Amino acid sequence: PVLEANLALKRRYWPHEKRSILGAQNNLANCLDHLGREGEALVLQRVVYAEAVNLLGISHENTLLSGLNLASSLGALELYEESKLLVRHQLLPEARRSLGVDQAVTLKLNQTLANGLCFDPKCTRDDLLEAETIMQDVVQRR
Repeated sequence: PVLEANLALKRRYWPHEKRSILGAQNNLANCLDHLGREGEALVLQRVVYAEAVNLLGISHENTLLSGLNLASSLGALELYEESKLLVRHQLLPEARRSLGVDQAVTLKLNQTLANGLCFDPKCTRDDLLEAETIMQDVVQRR
């Protein structure tokens, strides 16, 4: 209730403070996720990611973090295809370009992709080999 009230106050009294509202939404989504309310968190994480792209741009670190949260939630809800597509085609290319291959967010995105590849019940041998290669690279870079 506290984070929901915080978000409501920011929206009401400081509607022009888009970044502050975005941060409050992100905090609420993360809290919902940690409380096991994954469905509600996913809805809000989709909103946060879309707004971050519009407000900050796709290559901003906070946008990439919002995308990482979204991809992780998709994976937790076993929406592996959507998670893999988001990471592989949107987030990872931008993270590598703007943050670098050794940066923590980029490494976590790689790990999220590897998880999506190997935990998907439809995974193939090639998916497992790709996941292994990704994780070997992540371990070397840490």
